[in-house]
Amino acid sequence: MPALTTRLMCRVKAGDAAAFDQLVATVTPRGHTVAHALVGSTEDAHDLVQESLTKVYAARASYRDEEPFLPWFHRILRNACISFLRKKGRVKTRSLTSTNDDDGADWEVEADGPRPDEHVEAADTSTRVRAAIDTLPVKHREILSLRHFENLSYVDIAAHLGIPEGTVMSRLYHARRRLAERLGDLLEP
Repeated sequence: MPALTTRLMCRVKAGDAAAFDQLVATVTPRGHTVAHALVGSTEDAHDLVQESLTKVYAARASYRDEEPFLPWFHRILRNACISFLRKKGRVKTRSLTSTNDDDGADWEVEADGPRPDEHVEAADTSTRVRAAIDTLPVKHREILSLRHFENLSYVDIAAHLGIPEGTVMSRLYHARRRLAERLGDLLEP
């Protein structure tokens, strides 16, 4: 898929409108999964993917042919999601000097719904898991989405996010650990 989307974007840049339709059909499902993991709402995810694809089309002339398309699209989509969360008042930036699990800044996203510990008695496991994921920092939600919902390899995730493969492994470790902490009683034998 990465080579196909890159070829399609090069055709879009050259003025091929049909290629853009193909590109939209190809990347929308993946974009929706990623956006949903970041914002937690199906409707908002749909809108953000559409907004991002509109931005892709508007910026087609600035697309560099040698650059893989999917990481470029992912950055546009991620930025749209972060902007959306900021407008909704659900993002708090943390200082670059704060203690992180790994290097770089992060955003803390405030979940709209109940906290995972308020779901202790809930019978629906998927609701508990979704609520727990919603409380994770954006970088952890994003990495879990790419690995477990999109089934991307570590190498592909590293390319998408523009980070080293070791950082992918580190973020996945910390994301899984935080998720396990939030779902502790659910994971007990």
